[in-house]
Amino acid sequence: MRALGAVLVLLPAVALADGNGVCHTVTIGLLPQASTALPLDEPPQIVAWVEKPDGTYVDTIYITAQTGRFGMGNRPGRYDYMSAPMWPYGRRITTFPVWAHRHGKTFDVVEFQSSPADPRDCFTMGGGSGPDYAACGENDLSHQFEQSSPERHYCQPLCKGCTPRDTQKWNTAVDTMTCATAAFSDKGKFTQAIPAGEPETLYPPRTDVSRTNNDSPDVPTYKQHNPFDAVSQATPHEGEEAGLSWAVPQALPAGDYVMWIEVSKAFDMNGTYNETTYPPAPNIIYAEYGIPYLGQPSLVYKLPFTIDLADHTVGTVQYAGYGDPLGKTGTLHAPDATITTNTPGSGDSRLQIMTDGNRVRVNSHVELDSTPPSDPAGMTTAVTSSSVQLAFTAPGDDGATGTVQRYDVRYLVGEPVTDASWDRAVPVLTTDPIVAGGQTQQLTIAGLLPSTTYDIGIRAADNCFNTSAIVSLQATTAAQQSAAVDACFVATAAYGSVMANDVAMLRHFRDSVLQRTAIGELAVEAYYTFGPAAANVIGQSELLRETARDALRPVVTVVRRMAF
Repeated sequence: MRALGAVLVLLPAVALADGNGVCHTVTIGLLPQASTALPLDEPPQIVAWVEKPDGTYVDTIYITAQTGRFGMGNRPGRYDYMSAPMWPYGRRITTFPVWAHRHGKTFDVVEFQSSPADPRDCFTMGGGSGPDYAACGENDLSHQFEQSSPERHYCQPLCKGCTPRDTQKWNTAVDTMTCATAAFSDKGKFTQAIPAGEPETLYPPRTDVSRTNNDSPDVPTYKQHNPFDAVSQATPHEGEEAGLSWAVPQALPAGDYVMWIEVSKAFDMNGTYNETTYPPAPNIIYAEYGIPYLGQPSLVYKLPFTIDLADHTVGTVQYAGYGDPLGKTGTLHAPDATITTNTPGSGDSRLQIMTDGNRVRVNSHVELDSTPPSDPAGMTTAVTSSSVQLAFTAPGDDGATGTVQRYDVRYLVGEPVTDASWDRAVPVLTTDPIVAGGQTQQLTIAGLLPSTTYDIGIRAADNCFNTSAIVSLQATTAAQQSAAVDACFVATAAYGSVMANDVAMLRHFRDSVLQRTAIGELAVEAYYTFGPAAANVIGQSELLRETARDALRPVVTVVRRMAF
């Protein structure tokens, strides 16, 4: 078997380990495949859950963090918005429809703060046939600064047809904050009541946000409404075989079970599923942002497996069926010719066939292990304004021998991370490959605030969820550096959103008028030289933002009157 890539490990509801150190682990092997044929190659989203043979739901054991932690299925905006990797708006209710209809949980819908106080207005307007998105405020992609706050995970929307200065390469980073520009977004609010006959959502809200003055009071409660945060992990890298491991809860009896794996991929279009058959939302302002993403539906794999005192391995190359293309039902449709079968990274080839001949493999393993890993040692740190990189001597699975299964990393501000505060600390997603005991291990904590002192705790865990002690340290991020933001630097900082109406108009004026003349081009070049530094200062102060808006108002008025 080829070497595994970064191992993704799942936190169980209860770790199984009896007094004799006997534990059971179940590992899913799969290999996401990249594509060069799709308009955008967004890595697949994956969820895995366990059922009894009679269909009784047992537990969700793994879910990619975009949906499980960052609320991709329950964020403000219409599901049929145009989209792009790391796009901040629009709930993707088409991601895992089979899983969503089987886990048995419902959640309040997260909507824009501009939606009406009485949510029934959203449903009664439009003849009662469904929500009137315009009445709900869900048609709006641009929001006032007073309803937006800095975005720490999702990126600024990108415009495929804009000038080179307006865009970076389409960002295909997933589950990690690698955005090239600053972004603001409306974190939404909970719909206060759902009218009779209208369903709640089957997807959890995001758990990674802390409230600012511009956010709804609901934002701090999002985490309390998300039971899947504990099993959320980074998306497996395309082209690298991944092992998704689950420590079986001690209370789960031995016997036969079924592993279900649902795999979804945006922008995966073919002759049956495309922007013509499933068009994006009509009459949306800023339609130039993003491209249609609704394509082939999720594919579901089914593997019966056994938990007992022996090791078992099962695998399959054939998907069991596909989900509802619009996510409205949990129906599992039988495989048919509508799904692409001959394009790498698309359709049933979202997962590559591994060297053992399977697309998905499940291994049930029994282990005797009562020895915990040793503690991470020799800790050092390297900081930027938004990240801390940890480096230390890796412990082993048993003391200093072997390779640990995972590292739990958490942080707090103003309070040490200890056994007593562990559950309150913020968990960190890391995708760094895990090295053998005695080697130098590096782990990166991203998405941090500048000039902030973080108390960080880290502990190692093995297959049986024996853990090391918590190693604690402090690290202070560097001061914010002036850097490129959106092309309308000062206007974006002043208005708080890259898509605020006036910002978009000024950008259009720059592209249509200024850059067509020599003097205008010189002015733009000067703006690119001095704009970022000014924007960096303006963006930190509401008083300076208000002053900047006042200064821009005459320019905006003139531009509005011009025909261009």
